[in-house]
Amino acid sequence: PRYGKPFVTIDLGSIPEQLFESELFGFEKGAFTDAKKSKAGRMEVATNGTLFLDEIGNLSLPMQSKLLTAIEKRQISRLGSTQTMPIDVRLICATNADIRHMVDKGSFRQDLLYRINTIEIHIPLRERGNDIILLAEYFLDRYARKYKKEMRGLTREAKNKLLKYTWPGNVRELQHTMERVVILGDGSLLKPENFQFHATPKQKKEEETVLNLEQIER
Repeated sequence: PRYGKPFVTIDLGSIPEQLFESELFGFEKGAFTDAKKSKAGRMEVATNGTLFLDEIGNLSLPMQSKLLTAIEKRQISRLGSTQTMPIDVRLICATNADIRHMVDKGSFRQDLLYRINTIEIHIPLRERGNDIILLAEYFLDRYARKYKKEMRGLTREAKNKLLKYTWPGNVRELQHTMERVVILGDGSLLKPENFQFHATPKQKKEEETVLNLEQIER
């Protein structure tokens, strides 16, 4: 039913905390210095459509409280206004963090997690199979044009190396990896040696465990 309606995104990792409320809820003229005219917030703009909150794990506890209040009451007030307005948004949230671990540590509100977690889709990049190659080729084309490099693709060995890596940073890590290899690489095809991955402590432990097992069997 919301097809064709506004799809509004907010990257919560890039918005300073002091601007969060004005970005999300909007503000009235004169609400603060430089507020020379009123502005609708992202929630207001997304009404009847979809609001996508990216990297919600970056929200501070005070901002989590304000977001929870808006979601529960289904109404907001612009900064500098005493009037409330109803909102009707489909809310989609994404995070690269272990949100339940954050709840255990007390850095993410449990009631907010319950409120936003009606349906959970777990999509780590390492489980996406050939999508990794499709995305790598997409980013390769983008950055080859940006940096004016004559790079046409990846060798089969390079593709295998990308498929074997666990990608703890998901798509952003893949994007940054492809940008780096385009900047530093040469030639028309990217090879395995163009990609340098650093094993995480968990990966190192797993590798050591496998090695010890092989030694014991031997």
